Amino acid sequence: MTDFTEGGAETRDRLSRWRLVLGGDGADGISHDGAPVRLSEDDMRRDQALEALYGDSSLRRGGLGSSTPRVARWLGDIRGYFPSSVVQVMQADAMDRLGLRQLLLEPEMLRTVQPDINLVSTLVGLGKVIPEASRETARSVVRQVTKELEDRLRARTVQAVSGALNRSARTRRPKHRDIDWNRTIAANLKHYQPDYRTVVPERLLGHARRSTEIQREIILCIDQSGSMAESVVYSSVFGAVLSSLPSVNTRLVVFDTEVVDLTDELDDPVDVLFGVQLGGGTDINRALAYCQDQITKPAETILVLISDLYEGGIAEEMLRRAASIVGGGTTMIALLALSDSGHPSFDSRHAAALAGIGVPAFACTPDLFPDMMAAAIERRDIGEWAASQDIPTSHEQ
Repeated sequence: MTDFTEGGAETRDRLSRWRLVLGGDGADGISHDGAPVRLSEDDMRRDQALEALYGDSSLRRGGLGSSTPRVARWLGDIRGYFPSSVVQVMQADAMDRLGLRQLLLEPEMLRTVQPDINLVSTLVGLGKVIPEASRETARSVVRQVTKELEDRLRARTVQAVSGALNRSARTRRPKHRDIDWNRTIAANLKHYQPDYRTVVPERLLGHARRSTEIQREIILCIDQSGSMAESVVYSSVFGAVLSSLPSVNTRLVVFDTEVVDLTDELDDPVDVLFGVQLGGGTDINRALAYCQDQITKPAETILVLISDLYEGGIAEEMLRRAASIVGGGTTMIALLALSDSGHPSFDSRHAAALAGIGVPAFACTPDLFPDMMAAAIERRDIGEWAASQDIPTSHEQ
């Protein structure tokens, strides 16, 4: 951009504002000295967000069909580009321009749209601008989708996690009532005594009786940035399932530049989702600091950071914090995405740095998440587990 001498900064700001108001192409205009008005990198992103809503954009042409992932991402991103007062106006305009206001005010219209995770992400992104008269309809749509997801994922999650907890509780000195006779006999067949037609066990296998004791602490720490919308939805569902298991103490934390603990809402994924605010900045270090303060039994704790790792804070402090958590004995995993959406965008340098300090970083589909948690509970090498599932880790992506 041209460097103006007299009142330069004020002039540039005024011209940039007019350029954003008028739009691009022929409206670019020129400054008073004949130079074209060029936007800064930040203003270019603002211009693209404005064009997406108010221009002839695929955001509006796509409506609520297969393009809704772009809508959800846009709803999250605008919080990072504009002040809250402007964001509220743009979200309200999006309600009308995307047809959501009519959809929610006339529930019968829902028959024309298949509620899915993308629609849920869009509704969560709109959050507080949804009209009061429409909020119950919005919650019913979100509840329908989250229930379908929970029905699909609950059985496998419970089976995988409970099985892992049982296996991790096995002991070779069980009390008589806790002996696993099938495994004990199989392990001692070489000690079969033909004269007595019996097996004399050299060692007993069974389970420690810990049914009323918390065996694992699980912390789900979720990035609320715009790109993570689908991951937030799946995380809320898994959080609800895990919190229902008596031997697991589950905590759910969401963050942008602030940290919000939604553990008390875990029994209802809908309350969790309407408690998040997608988009805005990202301070991973601050979120990890909060989670670290919640860790009371490091050896029994699994911290799952779900983030694309685009750190807006001080990256060196974030990495030192992660190293401190791992060094204290906590199992920590970085999921670059928890979604079905394919290869995610993420900060590869931070992912590689985390892997270097013992925090494997990779994307995970919802169908594989239960097995991943089982591997973590059994204290298996998560990097090796990912490789066995043909999941590329941070070193390979």
